[in-house]
Formats: sequence, C-alpha cells, structure tokens
Amino acid sequence: MNYLLFLKINKTKSILNLLCLSMVFFVSNAAQAESNAAQAESNTAQAESNTAQAESEAESDKIDNLVNEALNGTPDLEKGKALYRNCAACHTPEGWGSPSGRFPQIAGQHQTVLLKQLADIRMGNRDNPTMIPFTNSLFARGTQALTDISAYITQLPMVPHNSIGRGMRLEEGKQLYADNCKKCHGDNGEGEAEKFYPRIHGQHFDYVLRQLQWIKEGRRRNADKKMTKQIKKFSYDQLFIIADYVSRLRPDKSLVAETHDWRNPDFRPGFMTAPRAVDRYR
Repeated sequence: MNYLLFLKINKTKSILNLLCLSMVFFVSNAAQAESNAAQAESNTAQAESNTAQAESEAESDKIDNLVNEALNGTPDLEKGKALYRNCAACHTPEGWGSPSGRFPQIAGQHQTVLLKQLADIRMGNRDNPTMIPFTNSLFARGTQALTDISAYITQLPMVPHNSIGRGMRLEEGKQLYADNCKKCHGDNGEGEAEKFYPRIHGQHFDYVLRQLQWIKEGRRRNADKKMTKQIKKFSYDQLFIIADYVSRLRPDKSLVAETHDWRNPDFRPGFMTAPRAVDRYR
C-alpha cells in the first residue's frame, strides 16, 4: 500500500474517532443536563410540596387552636343570635333543617361537634360549597364569633318529630346499630361531646342516609377512621336499614320543643327560609 495513502486512511480514521468521541461526549453532556434539569424540577416540586404541607399544617394548627379557645370561651348569646341569621335561611330559625334531609337539624347538637364540623368545612376535609363562605367569615371573625354562634345553636330545642324511614326491618337495623354504632354514638344516639361524637337521634332520615352513603363512597373525608372502615363493608341496603332505625331514636324530652308550633322568638314571624322546612312540620 502506498505510504501516503496509508497515512491518509489513518488520518481519516482518527478524525472519525474524534468525531465519534465528540458525539458521545455531546450526547452524554446533553443527557446529564437533562437529568440535572429534571432533578432541579423535582427538587422545586418537592420544595413547593413541603411549603404547601407546612402552610396547611400551620393553618390546621391555627384552626385547632381557635376551636379549642372557642370551647373555653364565654358565649354572648345575643351576638350568637345575630350571627345565626346567616344560618337560619337554610337551617331555619329553629335549627330544625328540612324534613327532606337537604339541610340537617343542628338545634341541640353538641357544641364540640358544631365547631368541629365548621373547622372541617373550613379546612376542606368536608365538601360543602354552600357553607364555605359562612365558615370563612366566621373564622375570619375569630374565636369569640365561634363561641357565640355554636353556643346559640346548641341551646335551641330540637324538633319534636323529625322525618323517619319506612319502618321496615327495624330489628335488623337495631342489631346493626348495636354492633357497629352504639359504642360511639350511645344507646340512644346521644353521642359524646368530649370525643366529638355527634347526636344522631332526632336527625332526619334522608340526611342520615346520605351521610352514610357519602362515607362509604369516600365523599365525606372527615368521618372517624373506624367508622369509615365499618361503613365500607355495609351494603347500601344495610345503610338504609341503619338510617331508618337511627331516625327513630328519640332525644330526651328536655332537649325537644314542646310542639311543632314552637317558633324561635328571636326571629320575626314570617322569616323566609330557603326550603320553607318549617311549613312541612305543621
């Protein structure tokens, strides 16, 4: 082979090798750059997530403190009455809600439970878009407003006769309640204020049923974890039976208005409510 040709071939090979090495180096650097960028994005996302979690925890702690302070506060029922006017449009001046279950009875409910539900709605742990403007406003007013409105609601007498289910398979409902609900909600659905267990006696059938269904479906996220685990194993038919039985649990007479004709004297006659629920009690 001609010596010059040999040199030319070797020179060409060297150039090709250099080009290949350059390409490998370029590709490697590009891959490293992409990896660094991806890692930077991941770090940024993690930092944002950590910040959001810290802010959420700080907000949660703030609300917990407000609720605890509200429970220990001295209520002003006159101010509570004024604040309750925003609630009465749906829950009625008497706090009896609607027999259809669209709005629950809140009269006579434990103050602890009322405050917890307000806090859960405020924190997004319970989906209730209608209530959000009211809860935001209350928490913006501070501890005293929470004390006043919750104390006012809890002292309202409950409806004498809430709406009930069809009355079928009540013995089965009684047994399901005894086995799964009584431990927390009590023999007669009276709940336990100190543990934030609500009164469920005297509550409207359709409301109780809807809450049970939402817990089963994961739509009510603030439910007790043990309760959620229990309810998920029930069929919808069993939930219907439990709700029917619960709707027939009667509160103590001392907690109930004397007649369906009782009207909250703190409101003028003819005060308009959204569902006109009171009319259906007459």
